[in-house]
Order: sequence, then structure tokens, then C-alpha cells
Amino acid sequence: MTPSELTIAAYQWLDGDPDSSTRHQLQQLLDRGDQTALADHVGAALAFGTAGLRGAVGPGPNRMNRAVVIRTTRGFADHLLATNPDAAERGVVVGFDARHDSERFARDVVEVFAGAGLKVAWFPTPQPTPLVAYAQKALDAVAAVVVTASHNPPQDNGYKVYGDGAAQIAPPVDEAIAAAIAQVGPADEVPRVELLDSELVTPVGGEVVDRYFAELIPARPPVEGPPLTLAYTPLHGVAAPHVRRALAEGGYEDLHVVASQEEPDGDFPTVPFPNPEEPGAMDALLALGEEVGADVAIANDPDGDRLAVALPGPDGTFRPLTGNQIGVLLADHLLRGVAADRPLVVSSIVSTPMIHAMAAAHDARSEVTLTGFKWIWAAARDLERADQRTVVFGFEEALGSSVGNVVRDKDGIGAAVAFADLVRDLKGQGLRVADRWAELCHAHGLWVSHQLAVSRPGASGAQEIAAAMASLADGVPAELAGHRVTTSTDYRTGADQRPPWLAVHDLVALELEDGRAMIRPSGTEPKCKIYIDLRAEITAETDVDVRTTQLREEAVAVATALATHVGLA
Repeated sequence: MTPSELTIAAYQWLDGDPDSSTRHQLQQLLDRGDQTALADHVGAALAFGTAGLRGAVGPGPNRMNRAVVIRTTRGFADHLLATNPDAAERGVVVGFDARHDSERFARDVVEVFAGAGLKVAWFPTPQPTPLVAYAQKALDAVAAVVVTASHNPPQDNGYKVYGDGAAQIAPPVDEAIAAAIAQVGPADEVPRVELLDSELVTPVGGEVVDRYFAELIPARPPVEGPPLTLAYTPLHGVAAPHVRRALAEGGYEDLHVVASQEEPDGDFPTVPFPNPEEPGAMDALLALGEEVGADVAIANDPDGDRLAVALPGPDGTFRPLTGNQIGVLLADHLLRGVAADRPLVVSSIVSTPMIHAMAAAHDARSEVTLTGFKWIWAAARDLERADQRTVVFGFEEALGSSVGNVVRDKDGIGAAVAFADLVRDLKGQGLRVADRWAELCHAHGLWVSHQLAVSRPGASGAQEIAAAMASLADGVPAELAGHRVTTSTDYRTGADQRPPWLAVHDLVALELEDGRAMIRPSGTEPKCKIYIDLRAEITAETDVDVRTTQLREEAVAVATALATHVGLA
């Protein structure tokens, strides 16, 4: 846009913004004549996709704010009413996390849905994302919205959407909703009903929450074993009360919570980045685990949909497991103990290939999907219907786990109890989790994974990432750090030869003699992600920890070589 076009666009947005705070912020940018900032705030717009919306809070269409939330909700409402004859009666579920602005945004969502004539069941207090998704299923609502930015930095917020079957929306539904949003006028002209004045709006009842906890029980194998000592942190998020209840109902009474991180706080004051995968995020939990002599230390991210786990070593020092280790261990535990006809395990394509051999050993089907639980549950639901499969577990390497079909998305609460069960079951047999992991590695090969995330912020960064991915269309390397490339698959083409959950995707996979390498742009952050998985056979004499370290060093070298090949090193 030219400077004059930016100015016109800014004043048009100002005129339609119902919030005095963001109007004032945008007016300040206009008064300063800050063309760079104006281009960033109004020269583009947040794109609605399968993850809904996510971005920094601020003024203009390219930020999360009340005007964006109001217009998005009206467009979503119009889409629901146009595509579901019973949408108004079935209604929607709305929830929110404890981030700054989340409650205000959620109230706008409720008021706009009610203004469009849809019934709304909402949680008037902050709740974990999986509980909101469960409530949609339990109430047979046509859709759900959660105002959350999950594990993003404090300055961000988001708008997560669930549709058919209480699962995240998948293409082409996102495109249809985006088109409906584009038809919505200025936010201050969108009809809204005062939340407390509408008979269409009711709070979600406690019986729905009770049903969630009740459904967790049959999704897990019955276990016996001695009591456990557990350490836990919700990372300033909203899952702590629910984890306390789930663990208590599972028979776990000796729970120690990181006191400085137990209460919800949108500033996330004790961690630089509220993501359990980030360095330093779990330091307080690891220290607490050592202090109380915990059998296992567990963490959720701020909206409670991810699970991180750390275990004590022989010296009592806690070390986190990878998301792939958590996924394989939980899948094995559930397949051993859950009585299921035609069991099914579903994982994302960037998760460890070790899952396939392990699932086959349990006579289970192991299905692969594109990244994201929207795809995992798209495959799970389709195979439930078409192949009469029973979903036992779904996971992705980014700490996402789905136990059974209680929640058709990742659920860090149910996964936390299931992992505690795993530890208790092994302890009752005189075993450690490390013993079970070594057993699985001997049976199926030792797989070690490494991820390299290359950050390239801004418009120029997006161009660099696009150029890197485009370079692979012209040819792939013959080898990476001494590991020969045998074949490659470009998921940007050939979707007609694959199931719908492996649709066209900006992803390239390189098969290695002893593993694989994958590269894709992140769907939620300005990053390009490289995933390396290497495999080695081990014998009874192999020191698993030593061989793991060696493989990890090799995987790091392979990732660096791939980044160099595409010009992102």
C-alpha cells in the first residue's frame, strides 16, 4: 500500500473499531506518521486458517483485538447458519484462558453469536482448551471457540475453532469461514446481545465437567502399584485444578505443585516463554521434583492441552523426555492395557517412525497424518467410521497427546493421568520408565529425533523461508552429513494419491538409509522447522544412553546440513 492508502485504511478501521483503547493506539500511529508501523498493523490482516487466528494483541486488522474477534465471530456464525440447518438450536460452546484480554474477547464472541440467533453455552471463568472441546462433544453443539494463544508469548492471543464432530476444523472449511468473514462489515455495526440480557446464553453446567472426568477412567488401562510422589506445574496456566482432580480421582494423593507457577497469570512472570519445550521453562519443576523425590514430574502448557514429562535419573537429577518418547511410551502402555477391537494409533508425520513398529507388535494400525491434531482427528474419525477402528491414542512430537476419544484434540490433563498410571504400573513391577524404554528400543530399534527451528521474522523472513522450500523443487541433496538420501517425497504435489489427511502441504521428506529428514514452514510462528529421525540397532551390550548421545550428535549434523543446503544456515 502507498502511504495515502495506508492512511485511508487506518481511518476506515478506526471508524469501525468499538474499542476506545485500540482506537487510541491506532490514532497515535497516525499522528506520528509512522508508515512502517501502519503497514504492519493495517497493511495486512491476520489470516483465518485451520488453527483459527493467532497473533500479537494490538490495533488494526493484523492484530488480535476486539474488532477482529467480533468480525471473525460474525463470519463464523454466518457460515454455521448457512451450512447447518440446526445450528441455531444446537448452538456453540465458548471458553477462554487466563491471558490478558481473553475474557473480554470471549464475551464479545458470546454476544455476537447470540446476536446472530445462536444458542451459546459458555464457561464464565478461564478453562483448559480440552475441556471446552469436550463440552462441545458432550452438548452436541455445532461448534466451539476457545480464546487462547496456547503456549505463545504473553503479548499474543488467539481464536481457536472446533467444528464438525468437536474436532478442529480442516480444509476446506477454513476457507469457507474466511470467505464469510470477508463479507462482514465494520465491527461496530455487527449486532451483539448483552451477555446477561440474552436467554440464548447459559453457563456450561458442572455435570458436563463431571462427565469429562468420568470418561477419562475407561480410556485408561486399570493399573496396580505403590503410591507415587508427583511434581507438577501448569506454567501459570489454567489446568491446575483439573489436574489435581484427575490425579486425585486416579488415586494419586502425593502431589506437589510449583507454588510460583500455580496461579494463572497472563504475564508468565517466571518463564521467558511459557512453552515446556523451551529451554528453562521447566527449571522450577525439575528443582521441585528433586526436592520432593518425585517419581515423575509433569507439566502442562498454559491452556492445558500439552503434556511434558521429566524423570529422575540414577543420581536423582530430573531430565525431560522428548515428545516422541512420551508418545511411544504412552501408546505402548495403552495398547498393552486397553481392551480394544481393531486398535488404532494416529500420529503426525513429523513424529517418530518408531511408533509404527511398536504398534504393529500390538496388532494395531498406525496411521500418519499431516502436522496438527486437526489432521490426527480427521484421520481418526474417518477410520473409526470406514474401517471400524477403535482410537486408542493420538500424538504429535510437540508434546500433544490424545488418550482414547474423550477429547478429539490433544489433552494434557488426560495424558497426565495416563502417564502417572504408566509410572505406577512399572513401579509395581519393580521397573523404571527407563527400563521400559530400553526394552522398546531393543525390540524396535533405537530412534533418536532432533528438531531445528530456524527463525526468520517479518515479511523478508517469510520470503527467505519460501525460497528455501522452493529450492527443494529443483533437487534434493544426495547426502546429508554422511547419511545417504535414498528417496524423497514432496507433499506439495501428488495429493490425489494420498488419503485426505495427507493433503497438499508445504513439506518435503527425505528418506535416509538409517532414518529420515523433513522440512516445513511453521503454521503458527515465523520459523522453518527441520525434523531429523535416525535409527540404530542395539544389542544387549549397547549402552542406550551413550548410543542415544551419539545419534543425537549425528542428527544435529544432518539438520545443519539440510539448513545449509536450502540457504537457512
